[in-house]
Amino acid sequence: MKKFVLICAAALAFAPLAFAHDHEKPTQNVVEIAAGNPDFSTLVAAVKAAGLAETLSGTGPFTVFAPTNDAFAKLPAGTVENLLKPENKDQLVKILTYHVVAAKVTAADVVKLDNATTVQGGVADVTVSGDKVMIDNANVVKTDIMGSNGVIHVIDTVIMPK
Repeated sequence: MKKFVLICAAALAFAPLAFAHDHEKPTQNVVEIAAGNPDFSTLVAAVKAAGLAETLSGTGPFTVFAPTNDAFAKLPAGTVENLLKPENKDQLVKILTYHVVAAKVTAADVVKLDNATTVQGGVADVTVSGDKVMIDNANVVKTDIMGSNGVIHVIDTVIMPK
């Protein structure tokens, strides 16, 4: 099974983004897409603090299960601030890489999975029930945001390695 690389998120009201038409190849990578959307500002800050921006801007392919700012806000008070401290970089890297799969996995592919092996090395559970798709305890709220080096699926909860 292909490995997966995950990154964190929550409920999302997307600001208009410049998405390529189906017949055009996307020009922005997954990091550029996230950085261009204010709903991902916490995720982008965490990716930068963890030193993962350059890696996730690389050729990939990556699938990112991206938590929104609202997802991060669900964490206990002070959690995000604590994780962003330099001394907690290793823990932050483990959490963020649990949100990434080292393959391009579209929504059509995700619904065929029972689990996904993440870049962190852990295995996230995938549950499909009707139109509802979950990765661990997070709802997938938007799918198939295509980047030049992978795909983003928006989630409403930060998922944690087991």
